[in-house]
Amino acid sequence: MEFQLKILLVSFFATIILGIFIIPILQRLKVGQSEREDGPKSHLKKSGTPTMGGIIMAISIIGASIVAFGHYMGKEPEIGKKLIPLILAAIGFGLVGFIDDYKKVILRNTDGLKPSAKMLGLLIVSVLYVIYITQILNVGTDIIIPFFKTTIKLPLLIYIPFTIFVILATTNAINLTDGVDGLATSVTLVIVTTITIIAIILDVKEVIILGSIVCGTCLGFLIFNLNKAKVFMGDTGSLLLGGVVSCSAIYLKMPLLILIIAAVPVLETLSVIIQVAYYKRTKKRIFKMTPIHHHFELCGWRENKIVSTFSIATAVLCIIGLISVL
Repeated sequence: MEFQLKILLVSFFATIILGIFIIPILQRLKVGQSEREDGPKSHLKKSGTPTMGGIIMAISIIGASIVAFGHYMGKEPEIGKKLIPLILAAIGFGLVGFIDDYKKVILRNTDGLKPSAKMLGLLIVSVLYVIYITQILNVGTDIIIPFFKTTIKLPLLIYIPFTIFVILATTNAINLTDGVDGLATSVTLVIVTTITIIAIILDVKEVIILGSIVCGTCLGFLIFNLNKAKVFMGDTGSLLLGGVVSCSAIYLKMPLLILIIAAVPVLETLSVIIQVAYYKRTKKRIFKMTPIHHHFELCGWRENKIVSTFSIATAVLCIIGLISVL
């Protein structure tokens, strides 16, 4: 565990140092956030705040991963090799988000990537990851059923589309959670910490390393991302974090656990689906605005209260998740 703690600290301080240098560069490039006109009016003052801060997270994760890979290739090369698909998948999702952000804020294309193109990019990364871990790493197609603490083995033709769906749903859920200063970072930090604890108990070192790196990165990024945020992560960061959560859970054979420990991002997604479906049917709204964190904003909740409440709720759900699988 000594090395894992060291790599967490490396990623933490690397993120802070990168933030100090990169945020002013983003400001000079005028890589600013464009707030939705139909969003909360309080967000209009955030317009111009640097976005694409996920670049900071990605560089930190890549740098720390190279250090970890070098460390294990000298001692336990098998761990180093197994770390590669986890890192590449996370960065792959971040790259899709980066292209979307680049089109929005650099090319001034407010629509960014077309939804179909964005989903195609996420799908390609998901398919490559799932095929690699099943066909190359041979992790198996069994999944753990929470609370029953048993496993079921799925046929490959069911397992592959199921896990791809889990990855796509999770990345988009955490993407939707990113709408209030520090919310997606804080919630994901709690979730990844839980996944890392499970990996420690099960002694899955490659997931422990990835989790340690991402926890350190999130902690460092929060220094710049908490209210009042100096930088937003953009799709670069939120899709990257969604990839980490989903790919790690699948690697541990616990995709169903996401429904428990990531219930807050799941609720964010459901609020949008429910709102759209209900409005199409009745021309009325259930929530004042979606995703649901905006509903609470319009109910008078301050951003810090939303972040702390959602994070505490996630922590409680993660404890329940730990009990359900251990």
